[in-house]
Amino acid sequence: MTNHHAPGLIHQIGETIHIWHERYRTRRELTNWSARDLQDVGLSWSDVAYEADKPFWRA
Repeated sequence: MTNHHAPGLIHQIGETIHIWHERYRTRRELTNWSARDLQDVGLSWSDVAYEADKPFWRA
């Protein structure tokens, strides 16, 4: 018996892990932005705190 779904499932799991890592990385990077950088993109410190406090699995 051959499982033809395994390669697709493994790829899907890999993609999910990649997305989670990117969320974690970019949220941590956001905490290092200057007030000027945040103002340029229309974010406040409270926006950053809210985003940084989210778990990596939440979009």
